[in-house]
Order: sequence, then C-alpha cells, then structure tokens
Amino acid sequence: MMLHRVGYAPGVYDLFHVGHLNILRHARSQCDYLVAGVVSDEMAQLAKGRGPVVPLVERLEIVRSVRFVDAAFVETVPDKLETWRQVRFDVLFKGDDWRGTEKGRRLEERLAAVGVEVVYFPYTVHTSSTQLRRALDVLAGPAGAAGAAGAAAAPLNPPDAGAR
Repeated sequence: MMLHRVGYAPGVYDLFHVGHLNILRHARSQCDYLVAGVVSDEMAQLAKGRGPVVPLVERLEIVRSVRFVDAAFVETVPDKLETWRQVRFDVLFKGDDWRGTEKGRRLEERLAAVGVEVVYFPYTVHTSSTQLRRALDVLAGPAGAAGAAGAAAAPLNPPDAGAR
C-alpha cells in the first residue's frame, strides 16, 4: 500500500502574483496531493486588519485553477489544528517569516502533536500583495475610491460633443 503525503498551503492569495505561484509550485513538489487553504474575507480581516481586494469566490477559483493545486479549501478558523481536523494534511507550508518566531514555534509544537511537519518557504522578495496594494493606492491618488467610482460610471464610448 502506497502512502500519500498531503500538503496544506494556506494563504489569502489576494491579488494573485508570482510569489503565490512559487509557493504553490514548491509546496506541490514536496507532497503527493496539495490542498490550498484560501483564507476567508473575515479571517483575512482579523489577521491583517483589512479585507482582501479580490472577493473570496474569485480567489478560490483562481487558486483552484493553478495546475499545482489538487484541491482548494476555504479556511474559516484561525486555529491550524482545527483546520487539520477538517483537511487531514501531513505537512503545512508557511512563509519563512514565521520561522523562529513564537507563533511559529507554537504552530510547530501543536501540529507535531498530531504528526504534522511544518515546512517554511522563502517569500518572493520583489513581489507581495501588500506592495501591489500600496502601488494601487498611489495610482488611485487622493481621489481614491470616489474617483474610481466616478470613472466606472462613465460610458466607455462617450458621444462626440462636436457632432450635432
């Protein structure tokens, strides 16, 4: 009987970029079956202090479509042990910003108690959703959402004012 190693790669996956793709690619190379945990809007708000730009249903569809992902799961609880009870993974993949931290050590200890290994991956330094959000904020300028809302309401092909 062949045992399969199930991996779990949680993330918000907002403004999907090459860093997300790299994490999923590397994760899949270290397991036989990869489940991507897409963090709910509410959980992202709790964890990061702001909600995602891209709605959950769209983030889930994007992540499900990545060829390295075998299944996608909506993560609705902050406790990875509770998530493990629902998904039953053998290895959890995290960004290396957790390595050596108190929260990382607690995560490792709690998951080790049920036989789960925590594997850390480096972040893609030049790209992050936070950097992309900052760039979008700068591009939006002081008008922000009001300017964007007005632009969205404008017709795509306004009539030529000179033609009467």
